[in-house]
Amino acid sequence: MDATDLGLRRVVVPTGVGPIVVRAGRASGSPVATVMLHGAAGSWRTWQQLIAASDRLRLPLSDIVAIDLPGWGETPGPVPDPADLAVAIAAVARALGYPRWRIVGHSLGGVIALDVAARFPRETVAVGVVSPSGAGARAVTRRPVAGGLRLPWLAGMVWAMRILQALGPVARPLLRTLRRVGALHALARPLFRHPDGVDRSVTDALADEIRPSAFLAAAKAARSHDDGVWRRIACPVRSVRGEHDVFVAASDAREWTRLMHDYDDRVLADSGHFAHVEQPEAALRALREVWAAHRAPARAGQDARSRPRSGRRFRDDARS
Repeated sequence: MDATDLGLRRVVVPTGVGPIVVRAGRASGSPVATVMLHGAAGSWRTWQQLIAASDRLRLPLSDIVAIDLPGWGETPGPVPDPADLAVAIAAVARALGYPRWRIVGHSLGGVIALDVAARFPRETVAVGVVSPSGAGARAVTRRPVAGGLRLPWLAGMVWAMRILQALGPVARPLLRTLRRVGALHALARPLFRHPDGVDRSVTDALADEIRPSAFLAAAKAARSHDDGVWRRIACPVRSVRGEHDVFVAASDAREWTRLMHDYDDRVLADSGHFAHVEQPEAALRALREVWAAHRAPARAGQDARSRPRSGRRFRDDARS
């Protein structure tokens, strides 16, 4: 698949953090965009399977704004400050004619999505996060050894990125060689519950998006991130993650339930870190309230303590 197969076009939008490359399209006439943010080893392409699955289910996602974050895909770096990035993402949606948006993010992109919702509560109608990076991941970035006891695979990735960054110009040819001999497909196995069922083109695409400098810059920014700002979020937040996700701590959901007034967490029993790739139909269903949302909260400034809390957690054993 490419962008045109999915009804998307390439657009470059100037912002305060530099030009941002976007795949946008499938306009329905709605004033609400569907903003999609990838993780720290990806690009807009991480959403291809999910978009295609929505067409198969005859519930096509519309008004898509799939972003290459600064430092990844075709968007040049450097990785900006999280607050500046949130403003830039809102600017992209507005530049494309959308005054409001639902926003979906995977992994690191989930954290960015929540930052956008916290900064723009009246404009954000809903947030969907897939395997979001929480306090467990942040502990690894601060103390790779101690934090790695809880999430050893993530700690291993941090060390691998440091080694690749130290290799400098040698790193890219090395990665190409590993890809050619199929080694990267093997190294990507921890990301998935059923790695042998994932097409090699998917892992090859992940290999193309390995950006050590961007990854480590994002990890450094995450160390001082204040999750407390998410108390300002006024819209529903829906989360889906794989039960076998080795990059997300199970305790993160409990903390997010405390921070956000309307947060639900669904666990897919047969997925890893890329639930939207392994089980795209199930991920679509888990986030159905996000796709259906079209109105921003009327009272974005209301104290979260006065609102009903949700925080339900349940498993979905259905396979896609």
